[in-house]
Amino acid sequence: MADIDPRLARLAELHNISTEFWDWKGQHHQPGAATLIACLRAVGVDVDRPDWIDHAFIEADEKPWRTALPDCVVVEAGQERLIDVHVRAGRPAHVWAQFEDGSTTVLDQVDNTVPDRMIGDEWVGRATFRVPTDAAPGYHTLFLESDDECWQTPFIVTPTWVGIPDAGHGRIWGFMTQLYSVYGETSWGVGDFVDLADLAVWAKTKLGADFILTNPTHVAEVIPPMQPSPYFPSTRRYVNPIYIRPEAIEEYATASQEVRDQVGRCRRQACAEAHASAEIRRDPVWQAKREALTAIFRAGRRPTRQMEFEEYMRAEGAMLHRFALWCVLTEAHGQSWKDWPVEFADPDSVAVRDFALNHSGEITFQMWLQWVADSQAKRAQRKATGVGMAIGVMADLAVGVNTAGEETWAMPSVFASGVTVGAPPDSYNQAGQDWRQPPWRPDRLREMAYAPLRAMFHTILNDAGAVRVDHILGLFRLWWIPEGMTAGEGAYIRYDHEATVGILALEAYRARTAVIGEDLGTVEPWVRDYLARRGILGTSVLWFEYGSDGRFLAPEEWRDVCLGSVTTHDLPPTLGYLAHDHVVLRHRLGLIGGSLDEEIGRDKAEQSVVMDMLVERGLMEAGETDPRVVMLALYRFLARTPAHLRCVALTDAVGDRRTQNQPGTVDEYPNWRVPLCDGTGRRVTLEQVFTMPSVRDVADIMNGKV
Repeated sequence: MADIDPRLARLAELHNISTEFWDWKGQHHQPGAATLIACLRAVGVDVDRPDWIDHAFIEADEKPWRTALPDCVVVEAGQERLIDVHVRAGRPAHVWAQFEDGSTTVLDQVDNTVPDRMIGDEWVGRATFRVPTDAAPGYHTLFLESDDECWQTPFIVTPTWVGIPDAGHGRIWGFMTQLYSVYGETSWGVGDFVDLADLAVWAKTKLGADFILTNPTHVAEVIPPMQPSPYFPSTRRYVNPIYIRPEAIEEYATASQEVRDQVGRCRRQACAEAHASAEIRRDPVWQAKREALTAIFRAGRRPTRQMEFEEYMRAEGAMLHRFALWCVLTEAHGQSWKDWPVEFADPDSVAVRDFALNHSGEITFQMWLQWVADSQAKRAQRKATGVGMAIGVMADLAVGVNTAGEETWAMPSVFASGVTVGAPPDSYNQAGQDWRQPPWRPDRLREMAYAPLRAMFHTILNDAGAVRVDHILGLFRLWWIPEGMTAGEGAYIRYDHEATVGILALEAYRARTAVIGEDLGTVEPWVRDYLARRGILGTSVLWFEYGSDGRFLAPEEWRDVCLGSVTTHDLPPTLGYLAHDHVVLRHRLGLIGGSLDEEIGRDKAEQSVVMDMLVERGLMEAGETDPRVVMLALYRFLARTPAHLRCVALTDAVGDRRTQNQPGTVDEYPNWRVPLCDGTGRRVTLEQVFTMPSVRDVADIMNGKV
């Protein structure tokens, strides 16, 4: 690293900032000095003082000596682990663990030869202890006692293995879909949790599917304009109430005729607005639905229903109240808390507390919306498993949040400032991607014993039978892009994957839920091995399945611990992919270089490798030109893989060809606003999907009938 001070490189590594990486083509790269300095500033290093590098080395060296116990201790069950504690030099140190069930055990001390050190104006000694290897998975506590002082720290034991879902007969399959795009004749023009339940019941009882993978259903904005991307939420801890079906709320059935008439008018208005455009229109649908929900809320609840609601609020605690408070503040002062009056920017300020007291009714309404949304999400899962689905609903967890949303307002210190998350240049986007989302600081997560991560995992895992973690590589490392720099000028920041993945495993273990990690893109080989060892499935997309030698993999060569699919939401449905729609779109948007003919020629060459494999394996005839025949052959290929889970895109099943999302764009293409359509481009309702022969054709392949 000739142009970078070696001390700067060492300091970056001390703060988990990688000073090198290999790109998607296997080429070696090194971030520049300006990138490293910006990332160091983002993790709290004071880079503006003259002697900052020397000072930063001293701070990093002395930091563990300034605390009696580590911020937290996270270990895998059965794993050998030593921890260091610090007390006044020459004083005794006694350490013990208290487990969740109240039992305790004393930790054994082991010898160390580390000399005492002068820290500030006091001599400090280090003692080393061995953590118990027989502790059960759970959230425990370590205590340190020295003379008349006592300290404690979280002791988190994570399970070795999460588990692979199984229907009792090996591999299983299901549909993946964008929930907002699939709606029935009685819904509100945007898919909701009742539509999800109906989709699951039909998919299992008529086709034998065992799961429905949906887009993230996290909270977006409270007021228009609502962010269309489900991967750009305001918070991942709560549910977007646009997915509520008002008529499915118990209080609707007993409401007055006046309230029911009002709900009916709101639904007609929402449907009219939804069908007035070729795109999904969330804003007018939500405005109409919110009016209906307000009327139902004001109609009141039976005493025991009110008790259930109160118990939900009690169980969710301060976190739910703070979220609801943010919602009401947003309605009063606008979408971005960064533009609010300064006294409301701090959630613990006197002004915010006074506001909460003066708006308790509105806050209660927002908490009620979450109760209803959570209830309907759980009901969809119960219906899915009630008809025999092995998994049911497979939820999706977004990788990040809106920089001005609820999570950054509620806990600003845990997010790094001056940087955003994205991806280096790759085959999706050769210019790289800036997702404009703030990353969590690894040091702050550790200081908080990963509580924000735990809460997020707990919420989503308890509403579904499995969860897909978008860009699970973010639990290992994230691509940070300093403000003012391009996506290609970022650097990877490492996270403690033993802790992040471990806590995900623990929450999944407790919820008896399977986990699928979206591990596409630039992946270090050991990462996939690690996830598989922990019982977390990976993701394999047919078009991207190549071996380390650059050879396209035959179906039997696929890994088994994965969710396999032909396509993904970042590509067009298969019919569009075969027609090179993605190449045309990327070229039109300036996301790839070269002439259009050259790029299509390159795509044809890549597809021909797959076509040759289909012919070689007898999955289609040589020279086949019918796109639908080719698509069915691709699903026969998928059905022959050993993948534990196999996924059918609902768009493929109905013959749609438009992509849901073009990475690297926002409004240049109607990302996340495309309704489900048939091969002619006409919208199809859920009821129409139920009777389409093309859907049965794909299901028969997945069931091994053809």
